[in-house]
Amino acid sequence: MWMHTKNRIQNSGYRIQKVKVLIFWLLTSGFWLLSSDVYAEDLKLQDLIDEALKNNHDLILSELKVSTSKYKIPQVQSFPDPMFMFGYQNEGWNRYTYGDMQGAQWMFSASQMFPFPGKRSLKGEMASKDTESIKALADYARISIIVRVKELYYDLFLIHKNMDLIKDRGLLFSRIEDASIARYSSGMGQQQEVLMAQTEKYMLLEKEEMLRQKQQSIEAMLNTAVGRDVNLALGRPVEPVYTSYKKSMEDIIKMAYENSPQIKSKEKMIAGAEAKVRMAEKEYYPDFTLAGSVFKRRGEFEDMWSLTTTINIPLFYRTKQKMAVLEAESALSEAQHELDATKFMLASGIRENYSMVRTSERLMELYRESLIPKTYQDFEAALSGYTTGKIEAITVISRLKSLIDYDALYWGQFVEREKAIARFEALTGASGQLSAISGQGEDKK
Repeated sequence: MWMHTKNRIQNSGYRIQKVKVLIFWLLTSGFWLLSSDVYAEDLKLQDLIDEALKNNHDLILSELKVSTSKYKIPQVQSFPDPMFMFGYQNEGWNRYTYGDMQGAQWMFSASQMFPFPGKRSLKGEMASKDTESIKALADYARISIIVRVKELYYDLFLIHKNMDLIKDRGLLFSRIEDASIARYSSGMGQQQEVLMAQTEKYMLLEKEEMLRQKQQSIEAMLNTAVGRDVNLALGRPVEPVYTSYKKSMEDIIKMAYENSPQIKSKEKMIAGAEAKVRMAEKEYYPDFTLAGSVFKRRGEFEDMWSLTTTINIPLFYRTKQKMAVLEAESALSEAQHELDATKFMLASGIRENYSMVRTSERLMELYRESLIPKTYQDFEAALSGYTTGKIEAITVISRLKSLIDYDALYWGQFVEREKAIARFEALTGASGQLSAISGQGEDKK
């Protein structure tokens, strides 16, 4: 009789403890759901991209640099400003002799410097190539912003997905807890098994809190990329579609060499450096300054006029013009090597991301087709065996933890694959040409 009363008291205590855990779980989840109602509207990737292209400050800055560089072209193609001179020449020191002496006169002169033919057009070509290079970098910045928004969007989606998995799998831990309490009440199990199951539930709550902290960080970065206030709440990301990806690595590399804004920028820099070489060689030739003068006199002295030409002599060409040519040729060689380095860098990045895409596909198939369903079946079998006393609690818990891990790994690989495909856009400069949409996601399990 005393033992029966003791068991009733203990069972009542565990039921109270279970209720406390359940209340804590519901309060935590309820707070999350209430806070989600504030921004219940779905968060769509394309809307974020459109907003980022309008409001991102780095992108606005890069576009302003393009506009600023265009103003330089007409400046360098223009002639130097004409010069005007006026003055007075007097004969003697004692008095004003204008009109009385032949040499006394007022002088007026206008002059214009004319660069050697071809110099102005070369300067315009140099400025144009610089502008085209800056524009290519602005195109790269535009694609990079799109990729950045996509990566953050996918990271935010993964956090929400992991929190969903925690809530779903937490219900399975409740089944383990119920079984452990039932076994303990019947005298088949130990108190440690109950505590073990409840501890695992608390650990899931801890993991959920850590995900929420990470969510706030990613939302702040996403708001910054879009051009919003960092404290603005974001909705729940819509599940990304699974991107069908067919191109080979060789095709991607070829596309990058043809379309990459980084390569185009380097090519424009090379063209500009070649124009600078030709411009430096033109400096061996002199410029001409034409001047027309009028000398006003009075009385019996007639007015005079003159027309003169001034030519600069590149006398110190060994230390000036020649060195300028060598400097321009060295800059050209530097630009050519930068282009080669950029191509190697793009090829390396493409190979890395291509490998990531294919590896993720294989791992996703492994998780989806084998590990997740088999681990779930193993968990159900272990739970049944634990209920009948054939399997220990630690075995059931380990099976469930493995199931949670495989679920998280599957979605982690899904996100990493989509991010790698997005990075191809920045590497190739061919946004929207790399892949085709195959439908709203996959059949997960």
